[in-house]
Amino acid sequence: MNKEENDQRLAYLKGIVLNMPEKPGSYQFYDENHTIIYVGKAKSLKRRVSSYFHKEVDRFKTKVLVSKIRDISYTVVNTEEDALLLENSLIKKYNPRYNVLLKDGKTYPSICVTNEYFPRIFKTRTINKRFGTFYGPYPHISSMYAVLDIIKRLYKPRTCRQPITREGIDLGKYRPCLEYHIHNCKAPCVNKQSYEEYQENMNQAREILKGNTRAVGKKLYDLMMKNAELLKFEIADDLKKKLNLLNEFVAKSEVVSYTIDNVDVFTIVDNEDRKNAYINYIHVKNGTINQSFTYEYKRKLDETDEELLITAIPDIRERFKSKAKEIIVPFEMEWKIKDAEFFVPQRGDKKHLLELSEMNGKQYKFDRLKQAEKLNPEQKQTRLMKELQNKLKLEKLPYQIECFDNSNISGTDAVAGCIVYKGMKPSRKDYRKYNIKTVIGPDDYASMQEVVRRRYSRMIEEKITLPDLIITDGGKGQMDVVREVIVDQLHLNIPIAGLAKDDRHRTNELLFGYPPQTIGIDVKSELFKLLTQIQDEVHRYAITFHRDKRSKHALHSELDDIKGIGPKAKEALLKRFKTVKAIKESNAEAIEEVLGKAKTKILQDHFNKQAQIDS
Repeated sequence: MNKEENDQRLAYLKGIVLNMPEKPGSYQFYDENHTIIYVGKAKSLKRRVSSYFHKEVDRFKTKVLVSKIRDISYTVVNTEEDALLLENSLIKKYNPRYNVLLKDGKTYPSICVTNEYFPRIFKTRTINKRFGTFYGPYPHISSMYAVLDIIKRLYKPRTCRQPITREGIDLGKYRPCLEYHIHNCKAPCVNKQSYEEYQENMNQAREILKGNTRAVGKKLYDLMMKNAELLKFEIADDLKKKLNLLNEFVAKSEVVSYTIDNVDVFTIVDNEDRKNAYINYIHVKNGTINQSFTYEYKRKLDETDEELLITAIPDIRERFKSKAKEIIVPFEMEWKIKDAEFFVPQRGDKKHLLELSEMNGKQYKFDRLKQAEKLNPEQKQTRLMKELQNKLKLEKLPYQIECFDNSNISGTDAVAGCIVYKGMKPSRKDYRKYNIKTVIGPDDYASMQEVVRRRYSRMIEEKITLPDLIITDGGKGQMDVVREVIVDQLHLNIPIAGLAKDDRHRTNELLFGYPPQTIGIDVKSELFKLLTQIQDEVHRYAITFHRDKRSKHALHSELDDIKGIGPKAKEALLKRFKTVKAIKESNAEAIEEVLGKAKTKILQDHFNKQAQIDS
C-alpha cells in the first residue's frame, strides 16, 4: 500500500470514528478480507476508538493492529456491564486474531450427575449437557476423588451402566449385582431402595457438589434428632454415621471463614516477559473453598493487568456458572460487572483469600515453567541467560562466561584455573590450567593479572571468540585488578562481575559495574545457585590442579634427574631397594641384577660426580 492509499484508508476510518456516539458499546475491526481481527469494549465508543488513531500511540503491537484495519463496526448498549458481556460473547464467536488468547491446553475432569431414572455419579473429561449436570472442572484430582469418595460412602449411588426404567423394575427385568452384595449399592433396580430415597440422596449429593456442605449437614442432623425422638434409633444411628463422615470431609477442606459465603476471588500473575499471564479463580461457598482454578492468557497487544483481568472475569464466571455478588480482586477496577461488586480487601479473611489465590497462580506459573523446561532443557538455560542479562543490564546475552581462581600455599606451586560455561553449561574442553611464572610469593592479585593477561592476549592473537562475561572468584579487589588488564592494558570491552563471600565463606552477593556495586538477587533463586555453582567449579578445578602439582613435586626424587634412567628403571630400583639412600649404599653387582651393566655404570657415574660436588 502506497502513501496515498494509506491516507485514504485512514481518512475513511476517521470518518467512521467521528460519527460514533459517546455511549457504551462494543466495536469490531476488520481486515482487507472483512474478517474481524479485533473486538473491543468501551464506556465511550467515540473516545476509545479514536485513541487508536492518535499519533502518540507508542505500543508497537497496537500500531501493527491499526495498520491492518480496513473497516470498523460497532454496537451500542445501555450500560458498561452490557458492553463487557457483548465483547465476551463476540470474542468467543469470532476468535479474533489480536484479542487476548486463552491458552486452555489441558482438559481437567468434571463430575457428572446423569439425567437417568436412577442417576449415576462419575468423573469425566467429556462435557455433553444432554446426558446430565456437570460440576467442575477439578484441577486438583485429589479434591475430585475426595468428593466422589464422600458421596459414595454417604449415598452409595449405583455404578452399573445398564438403563433402568420404572417398567423394567415392575417386570422384574433386573438382578442385584456384586456391588449390592458387597454393600456398595442398595439395589434400587429391584426395589430394595425406594425411588424417593434414592432421589433424595442424589439431591443431597448435588448440594455437596455445589459446596453446600453446611446445609446438607444441618439436614442430616435434623433428621437424626427427629428419628431419635420417634425412637427409630437404627435410622438415627445411620444418620449419625453419615453426619460424622460429612464433618470429617469438611474438616479436610480449606475453610476460610463461615462468615464468607458465595464469593469469587481473582488474581493475576505475569510472566517475566509479560507475554503471558496466569489468572487464578477461587470460589468460596459457605466459608469453604470449593473451586480453585488457574487459566493462562496470552497477551496480543501488551494489555495491562486490569485489561486482561476484566476480559477474563466474565468468561471464567460463565464457565463456572458463578452468580456470586461479590468479587475480590487485587486492585481497583475501572469497569463494573453486571449484578456483582468488586472489592479490594486490606486485611482479614478476605485478604487471606486474595493471598491464597495469588499463591495458587504463582505455583501454576512455576509448574508450567518446569514442565516446559523438562521438555526443552535449552529453554531453562535461555531463561537464566536472559535473567542475568537483565540483572547486569548487558548489551548481549551472556552465552560464554569465563571464571578465574588462584591456588597456592604460601606462594609455593602457585597455579590458576579458568573454566568456561557456554549456554549456562560447563564446556570442559575449554577449561585451562596455568602455572604462575612471573609472581614470587603469595600475591593473588598479581597472579590473577598474569593469568588474565596471558589468556586474553593469546585469544586476541589467535582470533578466538572472546567471552561475553568474566566472573572473578572474589570481591571488588579482584574485579579491579582484572579490569586493569582487560580495559586499561588490552583495551577490551568485556563486562566483569564478581562473586563475594561472607565471613562464613559462603557466597552471598553478586558485584558488577565500575565502581563495583551489589546487584539485588535472591540467594535462593535458580540464577544465584547457578552462579555459586560456577564459583564452586572454578575453585574445585584450581584446587585439583594445585593438589596434582604438589603430589608430583612430593614424588620427585634424585633418580628423575639422571639422564638415561627412565621411569621403568626408576620403578624397578625403588621396588628392590626402597630408597635412593639404599641404592647409593648398594654394590654394583646388586644393581646390575636390576638394571644391567650399562645403566648401572650411568647410575654410579652420576652418584660419584654428585659426591665430588657435595665434598
